[in-house]
Amino acid sequence: MSSYQEGMDAYERGDYDTALKELRPLAEQGHVGAQSLLGSMYDQGKGVPQDYQEAVRWYQKAAEQGHAWAQVNLGIMYAKGEGETQDYPEAAKWFRLAAEQGDVLAHFCLGIMYEEGQGVPVDEQEAVRWYRLAAEQGHASAQFNLGVMYAKGHGLPKDYVLAHMWMNLAAAKGVKRAVKACDLLEKHMTPAQLAEAHRLAREWKAKGE
Repeated sequence: MSSYQEGMDAYERGDYDTALKELRPLAEQGHVGAQSLLGSMYDQGKGVPQDYQEAVRWYQKAAEQGHAWAQVNLGIMYAKGEGETQDYPEAAKWFRLAAEQGDVLAHFCLGIMYEEGQGVPVDEQEAVRWYRLAAEQGHASAQFNLGVMYAKGHGLPKDYVLAHMWMNLAAAKGVKRAVKACDLLEKHMTPAQLAEAHRLAREWKAKGE
């Protein structure tokens, strides 16, 4: 009898043949976790030939059962046009469903959708709201994007101190463009503003983010 835990363990150690053997029967029986992971295997070509259409098929089955991770991945497939015709409104729908479950990547993706007007009307305030939700959960790219919104005054009042704080946090997590952005921002900041930005960043890190 197939075991989901055995399939998960095999997947995590890179034994994709065993993972496939354990997970496929469960996925076909409607096991939501197995369906989502099988979608990922087809998406990335792990243990099977890469097949975006099969990835979408399995993500869809899991997403329709309310699996947030599958919903986000399905949204990404629709946004990129992989395995399905590119469909931003459909992508936004799945991102929103996952976001309602608190998924941090879904929050970030919705921020992009609202900033770019992909599948939803352009709404910089909504973009800021979703970026902030992701940034406050430690998502580095969301922290950078929120910093950019503060620096440009898009969707909220321009604030170089908060812009620098968020970009600094992103830079500390390896977002290379955030390092350059901080350097550029500092040319427009007073020493007092810069000191305050560093203080806020230290406080944020001290909270254990």
